[in-house]
Amino acid sequence: MIDSERLPGHGLRAQADLNGRKQMRYLSYRVYQPVSWSGFLACFLFLVLLAMTIPANSLADELDVCLNSLVKQADDDTTVGELRARCKGQVEAETGGQQPATAVDVRLEKDRENVLQPFTLMAHRPNYFLAAAYNAHGYDASFYQQQFSDPSIYFDDTEAQFQVSLKIPLWVNVADTFDIYAAYTNRSFWQVYNADISSPFRETNHEPEAWLQFTPDWEILGFRNSANAVGIVHQSNGKGGVLSRSWNRIYANFVFQRGNFAFGFKPWVRISEDREDDDNPDITDYLGHYEWRAGYKWKGHVLSFMSRNNLESGFDRGAVELGWSFPFFKYPYLKGYLQYFGGYGESLIDYDQRSNRIGIGIALTDWL
Repeated sequence: MIDSERLPGHGLRAQADLNGRKQMRYLSYRVYQPVSWSGFLACFLFLVLLAMTIPANSLADELDVCLNSLVKQADDDTTVGELRARCKGQVEAETGGQQPATAVDVRLEKDRENVLQPFTLMAHRPNYFLAAAYNAHGYDASFYQQQFSDPSIYFDDTEAQFQVSLKIPLWVNVADTFDIYAAYTNRSFWQVYNADISSPFRETNHEPEAWLQFTPDWEILGFRNSANAVGIVHQSNGKGGVLSRSWNRIYANFVFQRGNFAFGFKPWVRISEDREDDDNPDITDYLGHYEWRAGYKWKGHVLSFMSRNNLESGFDRGAVELGWSFPFFKYPYLKGYLQYFGGYGESLIDYDQRSNRIGIGIALTDWL
C-alpha cells in the first residue's frame, strides 16, 4: 500500500474493511489551493451586459450572407445601395416580414422536428473530441497506485478527452404542457499518448438523467425564458475500491435568450447517502449547488462559458470552462473546437484536485 505521508496534499480517503465496505476519514493536512476567478466573473458579467446591447431581432446576418452572394454576381454598374435594397426585400419575403429565429429557437425547433421521428437519438450536450488536452497541474495517480498496489503508475500531462451526449423523448406534449426526456452523457479521459502503461482510459464518467421540460416563453428584463426543466441525474465513474466516485442530484434548469446570446442557470440538491456508502461526502464543497452557462453564436462560431461554485466557495474551490467552436474548412458536419478548464471537478476522480487544462479538437454538435 502507498504511504500517504509521501504524497503531498493527499491523505488516505477510503479504506476497505473485511466486508468490502468503505469508511471515510479526512486528514487535517490536506492542501487547498485558493483560486481567484474574479477575472472570469468579470468576463461573464461583461457578456451579460453586452447581450443587453444586442438587438433581440436582427436581420444583419441574413443581409450579410445575401450581400456577399449578390456582390459576386453583380455587374460594375450596380451600386451597393441597390444590392442592399434587393437583399432586404428578399430576406423579408423569405421570413414573411418576421425577424429570423434566434440560436436557441433554431435548436429547439430542430428538437421539435426530430422528436416526432420514431427511434430518434438527439444531441443533448455538446459532442466533441479533444485530440490533445494539456493540464499544467498534471494528473494525480496516487489512488491508482493504491488501488493496484503499483507505485510505478503515472499519468501524462497530455491526454485525449471526448464527450458523447444523447437524449431521447419518452413522452411528448403531456397534457399539452410539457415533454419528458431521458439522456446519457459519457465523458472519457484517455491517456492515449502514455504507451508505458498501455494507453488506458484514466477516467470515464457516466451520467444518465431524466427530466420534464416546458417552454414558457416568458419575457424577463428583455430576455426571453425559452425553456425550463426539472430532473434527476446520477453520475458515477463505474469503478470500485478507492477509485469509486458517484452522486445523485435533483436539479432545475432555466434557459434565457436575447438574440443569439443565451444563458442558463442550473441549481441542484444532492440526494444524501449513508455515510458508509458515500465515496465522496465532501463533493459539494468543490462542485457546489449550481452552475451558470452562457453562449453566443456568431456566423458559425459559438463562444461558451461555464461558472460553477465560484461565488459559493468564495472563489476558493470553483471552476470555469471556456469553449470556442469554429467553422472547419467549410465542412458542414464538423467544427474545430478549443476548450479551457480551470479549477476543481473536471472529472469525478479529480473532483478535489485543481486542473488548469486547455485542449483542441473537433466538435460534432454544440450548445447552440
